[in-house]
Amino acid sequence: MSRVQLALRVADLEGSIAFYSKLFGAEPAKRRPGYANFAVNDPPLKLVLIEGGQGERRDDPTVLDHLGVEVEDTAQVADAADRLDAAGLATLEEKDTTCCYALQDKVWVHGPGGEPWEVYVVKADANELVKTGGSACCAASGQATEQAAQPAQPAAQPAVTGAGCC
Repeated sequence: MSRVQLALRVADLEGSIAFYSKLFGAEPAKRRPGYANFAVNDPPLKLVLIEGGQGERRDDPTVLDHLGVEVEDTAQVADAADRLDAAGLATLEEKDTTCCYALQDKVWVHGPGGEPWEVYVVKADANELVKTGGSACCAASGQATEQAAQPAQPAAQPAVTGAGCC
């Protein structure tokens, strides 16, 4: 089953977990230090909560970290990368990257407003929240480094970086 992912950067992780548990009538599918995710069946949604607001105060507003589409297998990630590249979008592919407590394959693109999107598959559970070297994943909000996309980007397309991952 494919589902849309919404990753939020929250200042109050415990308060956010309590709210979304009530909203969706479900407990998190995964909880780790500074991180939680909900695998909601109806509507099909992967909600990711990453602790760390703008000023790290409990009353800081929640902000969008990134968006995504979780797919079932690596072939679907490769198909998405091919389709996005053929459509003229700048892409950044990552294989066997570890972030957000998962081993993943993914492809990143940015929407016209700069919003980062990933199409990804979770291949296995992992023990680390932080990204592996060279990954666009899990960069702190506003701290993602610019990375060159493969192949060269059209002039109108912003450089592809991941604001986060999951």
